[in-house]
Amino acid sequence: MRKAIRLLISKLRTFLRDKLHQYDVTLPYIITVVIALIVVVGGINLFVELTETLKSDVLADYDHRITEYVISHRNPSLTKYFVFVTHVGDIYGYAIVLGTFMVLSIFVYKRWKYAVQIVLVLALSAISNLILKRFVDRARPGIEHMVSVETLSYPSGHAMSAMAFYGFLMYLFYRFKISIFLKIPIILLLGILILSIGLSRIYLGVHFPSDVAGGFIAGFIWVIFCILIFDLIEIFRRDPSTPKV
Repeated sequence: MRKAIRLLISKLRTFLRDKLHQYDVTLPYIITVVIALIVVVGGINLFVELTETLKSDVLADYDHRITEYVISHRNPSLTKYFVFVTHVGDIYGYAIVLGTFMVLSIFVYKRWKYAVQIVLVLALSAISNLILKRFVDRARPGIEHMVSVETLSYPSGHAMSAMAFYGFLMYLFYRFKISIFLKIPIILLLGILILSIGLSRIYLGVHFPSDVAGGFIAGFIWVIFCILIFDLIEIFRRDPSTPKV
């Protein structure tokens, strides 16, 4: 993505220089931020479209059918697995994974910025999820809950945070200069973990499938937006033509 951003800025700079003989060197970056915001708005629009269909009979039917299919496969082994992964997608799971990653990023890669970035992504996801839950005000499914829950239903906080946090971790490990034989399994494991956390919320009876879908969409929006902004900041910082603070 960073190469694509550099190419976009280069083309914008050439275009603006040809059209405007004098212009602020930061202008291509401002335009790129606007484009990033447009991408986010497009994602938010998709999220809103899903939100507006929550009360439709069609979506209710899909929610019911998918939920019935998932919970029909309940058994002791699967229950243990999904209870475990749902805890990995909770505050204590994030604390352990975040602590491990912070040690890795600060003492191994000597890049404290990775720790700051992942904390920021998780915080933005958690705060926006609470706001969205209050805005939509959807009750939990009226079936047996196999784990305790206290907040509202839509969008799923576990699905949203998992997509944002572990999705951004996937991006960071993709960027890390490590063996491909280690990189690919880690990325695949994180992808499976994201899907498992989302599925666990349906299996445990605490979310509708549309809650999970909405959470994944909202979390993915944050991942893309944060990657765009973080990469843009890094390119701006290394650009010799831009003013330095």
